[in-house]
Amino acid sequence: MPSTPYLLAVLAIVFGITLALRAVPFAVLRTLRGSAVVQRLALWMPVGILGILAVTSLRSTLTAAPGTLPYALLAVAVTAAVHLAFGRRTILSVGIGTAVFVVLVNAV
Repeated sequence: MPSTPYLLAVLAIVFGITLALRAVPFAVLRTLRGSAVVQRLALWMPVGILGILAVTSLRSTLTAAPGTLPYALLAVAVTAAVHLAFGRRTILSVGIGTAVFVVLVNAV
């Protein structure tokens, strides 16, 4: 078993690296705020992430249970409608769309 000073040194190194990795984004935040690339990423990244999430979720769901395609399409339509109707609140729209899908699959 490693000695106590060795374990303390490892923990200190891990703590230092973790602290540095968490602090670096805040340290460079001021310089990146005016960047056109960061502003473009802030605009498109949420849409891209939601698109990838939707495609992978639908693909895995539909391969596991192909009969749920109409329910999945309806849930996607509800998600898009809620997202556009309630001020683009992602958590609200994804939550309601998920609830619609779960209710349709289990109740119908």
